[in-house]
Amino acid sequence: MTMLCRFSFYFFVAAVFLFSVSDTFAAKNLKVYKHVDKDGIIHYSSKKPAGKSYSIMNVRCPECSAWRNAVNWQTTPLILGKFTQEIYTAAEKHDLNPALLKAVIHAESAFKPQAVSSAGAQGLMQLMPLTQKTYQVTNPYNPAQNINGGAAYLRHLKNTYSTMDVYLAAYNSGETAVERYGRTIPPFPETQEYVRRVKILYARYQRNLSAANNPNTQPYIGASSR
Repeated sequence: MTMLCRFSFYFFVAAVFLFSVSDTFAAKNLKVYKHVDKDGIIHYSSKKPAGKSYSIMNVRCPECSAWRNAVNWQTTPLILGKFTQEIYTAAEKHDLNPALLKAVIHAESAFKPQAVSSAGAQGLMQLMPLTQKTYQVTNPYNPAQNINGGAAYLRHLKNTYSTMDVYLAAYNSGETAVERYGRTIPPFPETQEYVRRVKILYARYQRNLSAANNPNTQPYIGASSR
């Protein structure tokens, strides 16, 4: 890859990142045009190249407002029956409600153990490398290790901050951001939406667990389970 090609590629990556964190882009996906010129240099543009051959890349924008608002977290199916033993083991070890761990895993990775974020967070509970090191997670894609590390971090945050809103905000945006804003939820749309989402899922998973423990009650799963 030539220097110009590399520059074009890195510029594209930076542009996609800037697009993805801006709420001014209201579409679920960003349409990007890819064109290779006669010298083999790859160009990316949000505008259709005139009179040139090109391919279209649809870049998903999970942070854009349209995507955030597209999911109804009150009715989206709960994800049941996955990593149950790992969740209960970590919940008991760190004195947490398993419904909380289920909610965070659902919000962070939709129970996909190989998930990786654009920021470098990995695995079911989307642990950053420093968090992995702190809680001795040597393989972030191992469900048991990842859930145990995430649970340990949640336990630390719960001990540090007085309310669920704040410790969930710290899990999403980091303790530095929470401290900077006086131990409140930082004014970041992504973090505010994250706290709302996890609390909704937490309540739903808790109702499901309560119903499952009551033989006279049908388990609560919202729309359907998957």
